[in-house]
Amino acid sequence: MDKPAPQLPQTLAPAAHPAPPSGVTSVVHIPRQWFAVCTTSDLRRKPKSITLQGIRMVLFRNKEGVPGALLDRCPHRNVPLSGGKLVDGDLECAYHGWRFNTAGACTKVPGLCRTHGAESRRTPGFACRELDGFVWVWSTANETPTSEPFRLPMLDEPGYTTVRRSVDFPGTLQATVENALDVPHTAFLHRGLFRGAGEPNRIQAHITRTATSVQAEYLGEPRPEGLVGRMLSPSGGLVSHWDRFLLPCVAQVEYKLGDENHFLVTSIMTPVDSHLTRAFAVFSFRLRIPGWIVKPFLTPIALKIFNQDARILIQQSEASDYWGGERYVSTEIDILGAQIQRLLKRAADERLAPDDKPWSKEVALDA
Repeated sequence: MDKPAPQLPQTLAPAAHPAPPSGVTSVVHIPRQWFAVCTTSDLRRKPKSITLQGIRMVLFRNKEGVPGALLDRCPHRNVPLSGGKLVDGDLECAYHGWRFNTAGACTKVPGLCRTHGAESRRTPGFACRELDGFVWVWSTANETPTSEPFRLPMLDEPGYTTVRRSVDFPGTLQATVENALDVPHTAFLHRGLFRGAGEPNRIQAHITRTATSVQAEYLGEPRPEGLVGRMLSPSGGLVSHWDRFLLPCVAQVEYKLGDENHFLVTSIMTPVDSHLTRAFAVFSFRLRIPGWIVKPFLTPIALKIFNQDARILIQQSEASDYWGGERYVSTEIDILGAQIQRLLKRAADERLAPDDKPWSKEVALDA
């Protein structure tokens, strides 16, 4: 006779297993916006495959060096165009030699004598711009953009030193932007590098939101402890600190101490797919000491911080998958997360209105 099945301890009973999926997710796909997809130096004289919001595209330069972006799919037999080559400034498919210009028009079908029907042989094209060292792509195909890409500040300002780095983060666009602008986690995840080396301080945050941006200004904040804070101001003192998000993809962290010390990090966040965000980070700073002295020390510190963020974001993504969605409990010191999510969802639904009323509030927190 078979023995009765053992009873599970209460802690392992099915009631303790993950709940059914809630469907809560911060994944968005934003139409009609500019996103940086690579640096200028990454796009040379051969096709480059990229992915934006899960859509595979191919970048290439025409005879004049002007970039173009097409859907990475030949309309003839679905072969990726990124496997082709450039011929007279057009992109030639590796399979049958069909050629396309930067607008997506088919300019040649080898062996075909007649020319009518060319429109049916088009492939979708995406508007491109090359600005401030980046190639930007308009996220809706076959459309004339209604705006221009974000312009990076401080690049040509006298006395400033600039460092550029790109890092991939395993998280949604919303999660990655919130992480970049979240103050409370820095005392724990980045302890010793940024905050967490001393006693917390009570400060005020003034939050303002418009139809396309949200900003937190921190008032009464002493210089952050840790290596970055000591580089900003060796002698201490109060800092002026702003964190801001600008649609669709720009996160900025800015610190000032007096008239001499200024530190601005602009991160252009590109949603490669639903759970992978590429950050193009541009550090521009002016300090009392020459920038060439600080630059060799700044890069490894920044990369260490980025790696810590990447590790925690992949843990967050994996946990969200396991628990069936993003099950968050927020408080008033989660200052920008809900506002960032609201702006992204409204942009995804194309519900941004120029007459959205500005909004603001005050929050106290320990930092």
